[in-house]
Amino acid sequence: MDSVGTHGSFRLRNVLIASNMVHNLLSIRHFTTDNSCSVEFDSSGLTVKDLVSRRQLLRCESTGPLYTLRLPTSAASPSTSSLSVAFTATTSTTWHRRLGHPGRDILAQLNRSADVPCTRTPDEHLCHACQLGRHVRLPFSTSSSHADHIFDLVHCDLWTSPILSISCYKYYLVVTFLLRSKSETFSTISHFFVWVSTQFSLTIKAVQCDNGREFDNNASRSFFLSHGVQLHMSCPYTSPPERQG
Repeated sequence: MDSVGTHGSFRLRNVLIASNMVHNLLSIRHFTTDNSCSVEFDSSGLTVKDLVSRRQLLRCESTGPLYTLRLPTSAASPSTSSLSVAFTATTSTTWHRRLGHPGRDILAQLNRSADVPCTRTPDEHLCHACQLGRHVRLPFSTSSSHADHIFDLVHCDLWTSPILSISCYKYYLVVTFLLRSKSETFSTISHFFVWVSTQFSLTIKAVQCDNGREFDNNASRSFFLSHGVQLHMSCPYTSPPERQG
C-alpha cells in the first residue's frame, strides 16, 4: 500500500483490515522499518524524518489525546484517498448506536471537538430503539368487580421451573400444582373443579388465564362450556401479573 508524503512516498506492508475498528491504527515500529525513517514526537505533534539525511518528510499536528498521521490530500494516492473516505464516512446514525443512543446535541458537540468525526445522512430519521425506550405503559385502572364467594373466579397461570424437582416436576400451575409436563394442565384443572365442588359445595364460575395453548384449546373450552364456566383471557402483550391476579 503506497501513500505519498510531502517529499516522497511511504509504504505500509502487511496491512490488516478490522471492519469494526473506529480508527485506523499505525504501528510506528513497522512504519519506520518499512520506510527507513524515524518518528519524533513532541507536545504539538509528530515529525517523520529520513533515517540517513534527517530531512523532514512529514509534519503532523495533533490536537487530541492521540498522535494523528495525516497525509496531504493533494499528494495522496488513490489507495490513501479510499482509506480516508472509509474513515470519514461513518454516519451520525452509526455513532448514535455505538455510543449508547445519545441525543443529537451530544453528537454535535463530539463532532465539533473532532473526537467523533461523523457525517449527517440525508435520510436521517428518528431512532426506533430510542422511541421504544421512551414508551410508557399506563397503569391498569382499579377493578370495580369483586367476587361474592370464594371460587367465583379462579386465577391460574402456568410457569416453568429452571430446575427439576426430586420427583422430576418442571412446571407448576398457579394455584400451585406441580406438573411434569404442560399436557397435564387440562386434567389438573378438571380435577380441581371436582375437588372444589366436593370439598366446599361451591361452583367455579369463571377462570382468568393468559392466552397459553394449555388453557385455550378445544378440550378446555368444551369443559368450561359444559360446566357453564366463563373463560377470561388476558390482553395480549400485557404483563401477566396485572391480569392474572
